[in-house]
Amino acid sequence: MTPMPSDDASPYVELDRAAWAALAESMPLPLSAEEVERLRGLGEELDLAEVSDVYLPISRLLSLYVRHVGALHDATESFLGARQPRRTPFVIGVAGSVAVGKSTTARLLRELLARWPEHPDVALVTTDGFLYPNAELERRGLLERKGFPESYDRRALLRFVIDIKSGKDKVSAPVYSHLQYDVLSSSRLTVTRPDIVLIEGLNVLQQARVTAGGRLGLAVRDFFDFSVYVDAATPDIRRWYTDRFLRLRETAFRDPASYFRRYAHLSEEEAVAEAERIWDTTNGPNLNGNILPTRGRATLVLRKDVDHSVRYVRLRKL
Repeated sequence: MTPMPSDDASPYVELDRAAWAALAESMPLPLSAEEVERLRGLGEELDLAEVSDVYLPISRLLSLYVRHVGALHDATESFLGARQPRRTPFVIGVAGSVAVGKSTTARLLRELLARWPEHPDVALVTTDGFLYPNAELERRGLLERKGFPESYDRRALLRFVIDIKSGKDKVSAPVYSHLQYDVLSSSRLTVTRPDIVLIEGLNVLQQARVTAGGRLGLAVRDFFDFSVYVDAATPDIRRWYTDRFLRLRETAFRDPASYFRRYAHLSEEEAVAEAERIWDTTNGPNLNGNILPTRGRATLVLRKDVDHSVRYVRLRKL
């Protein structure tokens, strides 16, 4: 990541880990070691200290944002003569590369935010469910580009977020199975007016597409109240992806129902070569071409070190 300017010209406030952790010194950690273990992603180094130092302050900051957006809603309702509908959910986008830990970040934030009494109902939706089914990806010649922006039903995802921010009582999203590597046609996740909705995915900070008429359309990120980008050096993410592939080879890939069961019997050398091939042909190009360019659009950036621990935090100035 490019170093930030040392003067006040930067649009971000940057705090190293120690300075960021100091913001939560007086806050009790509401999660146990067992809960953190349950939330941790495969291959990630995550403990109570990391949660306390990094994620607890984020949850407090987000709670403050939610509270003050609520106050703004009340002020607007008063200005409009009580003609404004009831407040809509606060929507948080969580973006980042494959294997960087964004799913763990989203799960942790959901658990921590739900412990604050002001907003106990927190929903988490991943954009994997909005991928086109494998059959459709194959028909379009996109199966090898799964995870690229064009492999998603962006219209359906945008409609979902618009419905959330429109205040609809019930909104449903498709469900994705990582075991089957496909969208589950018979399953839906229903969101019923939660206080907060976390939307996690590779491309949630993508800019809008230009329409056929030459106009700029709407983007999912246009409806976010806050966004988080989980960042790390690309060589580190590549290594984490390979390490995770090796662990999956010993675990989930051995399930007879796994789409990737053909990888379960590879030797370690063959598995490393295959993981690096997938990274170099799919995940790496997607990161460099589509995901990394969206980092500057995030409200908050978490920069990880080689061991998966967060080294510093950048917060966009108000």
